[in-house]
Amino acid sequence: MADLASETGISAGERVGFTLNGQPVTVAANHPHLLAALREELHVTSVKDGCSPTGQCGCCTVHLDGKAQVSCQISLEKVADREVLTLEGVEEPERQTYADAFSACGGLQCGFCIPGIVMRAKSQVDKKGSALTADAMSRHLGGNLCRCTGYVKVLEAIETVAKQSDSEVSVERVRLELARAGTVGGRGVKYEASELALGDRDYVDDIRSHQGQSLDGMLHASLYLTDHARADITSIDTSAAQAAAGVVAVYTAADIPGDLKVGIIHTDWPVMIPVGGRTSYAGDVLAIVVADSRINSRAAVELVKVDYDVLVPFTDPKVALASDEDAVWGLDGNTLSLTEFTRGDVSEALASSAHVVHETFHTQRIEHAFLEPESTLAIPSGELGSTNRSLHVYSGGQGVWDDRNQIAAVLAIEHDQIVVELVSNGGAFGGKEDMSNQAHTSLAAWMTGQPVKCTLSREESFRMHAKRHPIEMEVWAGCDAEGNLTGLRFHAIGDSGPYASVGMKVLERAAGHASGPYRWDAVEVEAVAVRTNNPVCGAFRGFGANQAQFATEGCLDRLAEKVGISGWDIRKRNVVHPGDVWGPGQIMDDGCLGAEACLDQIKPHYDAAVEAGEAVGLALGLKNSGLGNGFKEISKACIRFEEDGTVSVWHGWTEMGQGVHTVALQVAAQELAIDPNRITVLVDTRRELGLGQTTGSRGTLMGAGSVKAAAELAMAGGCEIGVDYVGEYRVDWTTKLGDPDVETPLIHSTFSYASQMMIANRDKGTIERVVAVHDVGKAVNPLLCEGQVEGAVHMGLGYALSEEFPTDPDTAFPTNMTLRSLDIIRAKDVPKIEVILVEAPQPDSPYGIKGVGEIGLVPTAPAVAGALRAVDGRWRTILPLKNDIAPE
Repeated sequence: MADLASETGISAGERVGFTLNGQPVTVAANHPHLLAALREELHVTSVKDGCSPTGQCGCCTVHLDGKAQVSCQISLEKVADREVLTLEGVEEPERQTYADAFSACGGLQCGFCIPGIVMRAKSQVDKKGSALTADAMSRHLGGNLCRCTGYVKVLEAIETVAKQSDSEVSVERVRLELARAGTVGGRGVKYEASELALGDRDYVDDIRSHQGQSLDGMLHASLYLTDHARADITSIDTSAAQAAAGVVAVYTAADIPGDLKVGIIHTDWPVMIPVGGRTSYAGDVLAIVVADSRINSRAAVELVKVDYDVLVPFTDPKVALASDEDAVWGLDGNTLSLTEFTRGDVSEALASSAHVVHETFHTQRIEHAFLEPESTLAIPSGELGSTNRSLHVYSGGQGVWDDRNQIAAVLAIEHDQIVVELVSNGGAFGGKEDMSNQAHTSLAAWMTGQPVKCTLSREESFRMHAKRHPIEMEVWAGCDAEGNLTGLRFHAIGDSGPYASVGMKVLERAAGHASGPYRWDAVEVEAVAVRTNNPVCGAFRGFGANQAQFATEGCLDRLAEKVGISGWDIRKRNVVHPGDVWGPGQIMDDGCLGAEACLDQIKPHYDAAVEAGEAVGLALGLKNSGLGNGFKEISKACIRFEEDGTVSVWHGWTEMGQGVHTVALQVAAQELAIDPNRITVLVDTRRELGLGQTTGSRGTLMGAGSVKAAAELAMAGGCEIGVDYVGEYRVDWTTKLGDPDVETPLIHSTFSYASQMMIANRDKGTIERVVAVHDVGKAVNPLLCEGQVEGAVHMGLGYALSEEFPTDPDTAFPTNMTLRSLDIIRAKDVPKIEVILVEAPQPDSPYGIKGVGEIGLVPTAPAVAGALRAVDGRWRTILPLKNDIAPE
């Protein structure tokens, strides 16, 4: 391994020797830590970099002389002459045992954190053997974060390994599950589960070859981010960086051959800010430094010198809304969007109500904290200056066709000169919809004519990508003496940061979902997205529905108390039925039967808890699947039978842990009646299959529909070898929210529903048990659906109780800049979560599918607030609830 150092561009100089997986190796002494040496010089990629050098995610866990430690906090000086063990060096039967257990138990989703967790688990299993329980293991996972699973199935997998004397138990279980994976509704293991568990499936930053050829001479790019959130750029001096060791090139906005700005909806987000331009948030990029190694590019980027004329940033959305001064360079006004609609006479409805509540609710900005920081690899072909050049881009983005189109615009080249290949990412939750470093990496590769990789640090990731919107909501809600809802007035102001992203759609979705899954006689809604200089806000699991329904559900609890009925009763009396008019005026179809079904399923649990005198909180939520609002949604898939007997399935959706590849596999296997092990699932832009982002819980719905259509064409066509069978599924019958020309709107084609119950400890005020009942329409894979709900509940608990991503009001820079500072709930503090799946099919949907990814945390925060009200009698209005302090 040690001779690979000459390929990395790392200076020779002094070297450090140690034993890696039983073999003696030496590495350059100038690596900042063991993790860098393992990954950058020795190309050991099961150890992942999620936060180096802070040691707060656990993804880089190794064994040092038999003890589990995070390698990004171990200096090479401390490694000299010692033994390091990574997953690559674990004996194969033991590796397979862990892979089988995590696969069969559903103990992984995106998989990025799992190799580190396996190494942590191994240290405990080696010590305690069959005595190790899931509960005991949870106390040893404090140093390992998982953002996807909620730890439930992770801990089950570890206990499964501990309880068996050999691998036969899990191997047999995996065989059973694989046998069932070929049917829609089977609890099959996740596609690529074994490879993910062992760290054998590459993420972008792990890629070391392209189309079978080693990427020798690959360059590394680092980004220079602004020092001020709002400032005019008077000069950029790159001379010192250009002269630094190993530097190949430095690029600024002046070097962009095409469009300066990109964007999913509005093209308003600058790839870089030029001299004479103005920064608008802490994530703006001013320069790209390209060098022969990551060490050299990161060292050289610190040498870029920028002169600023610093301006006062807009950090209060109300101040920005009232100001005549533009917060954002090149954009007129500070109102990004206004969504409003009225149905009925709300003033009259409230005036005639027996009971009215009036509250103002505040939700916070949240960081996605996906474990894999953004990374892009761009590989050019063709000679510089020639007319037949092309570019292959490996991206973990949530919409690779959007990536392709925007990169082409920036480089001023044709779409067919670029192929963007999806590399299933290490978590996203909406945070990888907007491009992050794809354009910068592609520009560097295109200009140098060499392969270039750019991987963000955790701090850079925090600063650059969009967050969950903080929203202030003033709500008036009324009901009659029996608890029947009457009027709802909902006014919301959301801080969207400087650039559009999908901020206007988030506030639009908040507006549309403000009425919850209930009947109201009259509704008046206004939601404003405001441009500020705080971090950009955009898509995040829940997409405005969770903010809005934290407020609405809180009002229902207050009304129930005024009427003298339970929280369950007021929801049951008002839940939507088929034929009812919902919120903005949509007539609900039979799919809404799932809302009442969720309430009915949770009632025995609710009644038992109340009877036992427990502190109970209850909430019911809905979330649309898809874009709706008049948008034409088209999804395509391609099936091809290959000469070697395999079957290739291409679709248009990003696999980011939710299991859309598994859905594609199960649908294809069922419809084609073939062994699922023959199927390979792929996503790239060689075919025009994708339209837009993997967002809104629509991947399963539309992916299943398009793969089913392609399979039906293949069966009708005889499944000929080498033929592309392209199927299509579309949703093109929705109407725009608030359209005055539409008498009976159909704003969304599909909704999913969920009821959740929280039980709080009366002495400690902590949540100790969760019952989550979720209507998914059809559980294509119940094992993965359960995992989605468990992970969403975990994320929702953090959203409710502890997590936040505040900014300094004077500088607009984020103040929580490490994973630990986000206050994400760790494994030992996750309460018991019981998941109950309901299948109330959606009419005209493939297999009756609705979706599960986003609805999972919509009811969580209001249910938590209700449980805490039962503890101390105090209503909560501010998230996270740790900040909602009782007045003195």
